[in-house]
Amino acid sequence: MDLENQKRVKEFAEQYGPENVVVVVGAAEGEAAGLAAETVTAGDPTYAGPLTGVQLGLTVFHVCEPELKEEFDPEVYDEQVGMMEMVLDVDDIVEEMTAIRDEYCKYL
Repeated sequence: MDLENQKRVKEFAEQYGPENVVVVVGAAEGEAAGLAAETVTAGDPTYAGPLTGVQLGLTVFHVCEPELKEEFDPEVYDEQVGMMEMVLDVDDIVEEMTAIRDEYCKYL
């Protein structure tokens, strides 16, 4: 997660309260999705950005996770994400995201 997005997430959590913020990631690999998820829950693991040492504990999902996918209009989802979902290892992404949520999320 780049430094500008870290800054935005931190500002939204401060403005709206962390219990009212849900972060949706769309990384193409489980490891990259997990890194972004860890950043907004436990703090920046690279120690380079505004979330270094900041444990927001935010709720975070990947756009392809079933719980989130069912929230979208199926036609819109298919148009915007469907093609990419066909080439992703969704099971790996779900496994990574679930592990991060189980360990660090405070607001599920």
